[in-house]
Formats: sequence, C-alpha cells, structure tokens
Amino acid sequence: MRLLFDPQLNPARDSGWRKTWFDIIYRHDTPPSRNFDLVLIAAIVASVLVVMVDSDAEFHARHVGWLYPLEWAFTLLFTAEYVVRLMVVRRPLRYALSLWGIIDLLSILPTYLSVLLPGTQSLLVVRVLRMLRLFRILKLTQYVEESGVLANALWRSRRKILIFFSSVLTVVVIFAALMYVVEGPENGFHSIPISMYWAVVTMATVGYGDIAPQTGAGRFIASVLILIGYSVIAVPTGIYTAELATSIREAGDPHPHDRRGCPACALEGHEPDAMHCRACGGLLPARFE
Repeated sequence: MRLLFDPQLNPARDSGWRKTWFDIIYRHDTPPSRNFDLVLIAAIVASVLVVMVDSDAEFHARHVGWLYPLEWAFTLLFTAEYVVRLMVVRRPLRYALSLWGIIDLLSILPTYLSVLLPGTQSLLVVRVLRMLRLFRILKLTQYVEESGVLANALWRSRRKILIFFSSVLTVVVIFAALMYVVEGPENGFHSIPISMYWAVVTMATVGYGDIAPQTGAGRFIASVLILIGYSVIAVPTGIYTAELATSIREAGDPHPHDRRGCPACALEGHEPDAMHCRACGGLLPARFE
C-alpha cells in the first residue's frame, strides 16, 4: 500500500489499533480508508458551507441557535481526527510541523480561541478567527492524489518562475519611476510605490482607471507597458505547463528519470543508470537509492 503524500510517515506500532487506524487515516487504497476519506471530505465541505452562510449577519442572527452547536460539532470532529493522526504516527512532532499538520491545526484553533476572546471590543478579532476556519478547505487536497503531481510540477518550476517574477518586478519599478517623473503628483502619481501599483494593474491588463496618465508621454509609456504585459502574461503558464507535462509523464513511467543535476550545466532528468550528462558530457554525481 502507498501513502498519499509523505512516504516517510510510519505507524507508531507494527500491530494493534494504532497500526489499524494508521492504515485507515493515511492510506487510500482499502475500503475502510476510502470510506474514511469520503466521510471527512463531506464534513469538510459541510463545515465550510456553515462558515460561509454564517458570515451573513442576518442569517447568523436568525439561525445562531443551530449554527453555533453545529460549528462546535465540526470542531470536535476535526479535533478528534487531529489527535488520532498524532497518536498513530511514529513521529508526531514531524506531522504537527508539516504543511498538513499546520492546516489541520488552523482548521480547529479559531473556534477555541474565540472562546478566549469574549466581549464586544474583540468582535473584529473573533470574526477574523472565524474566517480562518476556511483553512479546512485546504484539507481536501490531502485526498486528491493528482494534487501531488501538481505540487511537484510547481516545485520543479520554482526557480524559473522566481526569475520570471524578478524580471517582472524590475520592469514594474522602472516604469513606475518613469511615470512618477513624467506624470507627477498632480496627475495622481504621488510616489513611486503608488506608481508601482498602477504599473502592476496596467501590466496585468486589468485597468481599474483610478489612476491614469494625462500627458502624451505618459500615455505612450502606458501603451508600451500594456504590450509588455500581453507578451509576458503567458510565460509562467508555459513554464508550469512544461513541468506539469514532465511530471505526468514520469508519474506513468515505471522507471522515471532521477533528479541528479549536472555539476557543469545543471541539467536534470537523466536516466537512472547514466554516468555522464546527456548535454555536456560532464560526470554526474553518484546516485543514492
């Protein structure tokens, strides 16, 4: 049987109820584990719907009699799930500090914290804490196997996307400084940060219109920035799509390429038994199983 996300999570015991519940909670290829996932998904969706309808003040005032107990029922259910998850793994702290452990904690913590913050002076804080319960929707991704492929593709393209956004930020700063000099405060460009906001909106082709160039030179700069925005808007999509196609191909390959990078040219994706880079011929580092 295969773990859904973290293959390094191990049961606290090799037999007994902890091993049984470990298989039910952390695995997905048996009828009990699939039924557990379905019940938990239904509870997550229902709890998120409760949070959404509870945000309406009129609806909350009319139905607080059953919304409040229902929210506590969901909180206690997810609390029990979180505690059991910690009890059945061999290294509870590792799970508690993982992404999914933090999401699990955030999904239950606001309800308990709201009890500690009574009084009208803290209504705004309580409202924020109640909205944090929407983190429960992130728990759904634990039960979608394909989300691992999406996350892997995003992680593999992180450097290219980071370089792309660094380049975009450079363009935004340059054009913001130009518009601050050309248009000035009298036309709404009171500072370079405000001009950067205008540049981002213009480059994304949103065009709110709250700040707009009034001079001919400013309109020319805006036109150039719009064309740049159209030319670069598809770049991150292309980068991510290429990595996603590679991840999907490797997911279906029983002998996927390993992640060793060439020390000379940094190329990845070599065959598992390769000793030399397929691009520059450099010697590859040893492969560890």
